[in-house]
Amino acid sequence: MAGMRIFDVHRTWEDWIGIFLGVLIGLSPWFSGQQADQLVMWNAMLVGVLVLSLAAVELVDLHRWEEIGEIACGVWLISSPYIFGYAGIGMLQYWHFGLGTVVVLLAAMELWQDWNQNDEQLARHGM
Repeated sequence: MAGMRIFDVHRTWEDWIGIFLGVLIGLSPWFSGQQADQLVMWNAMLVGVLVLSLAAVELVDLHRWEEIGEIACGVWLISSPYIFGYAGIGMLQYWHFGLGTVVVLLAAMELWQDWNQNDEQLARHGM
């Protein structure tokens, strides 16, 4: 039963994974070989920087709004292929769907872990 406690407490490694996901999102057009559309590239870089920044802020000073922002970024990334018209064209749509899903799931887990904590408990994050 001690192993189940991993899902009850917000750990700093979760924030480091969020930072790593932000880097992957920002570089995803290059990983998929789809750098031709400038709007799609800027979208990926902007969402990547936002996810990275939110995760870094979580690492320093934990608040619930950061997870909500990450969930919004993940949902935006999942819907981006349909909004910008690159669904069905190349691998970037799969990168964005997969990375967006991981961001949403990680942020939802962190939000669930932090939901019943008061401000004093949130301030002790990372200690």
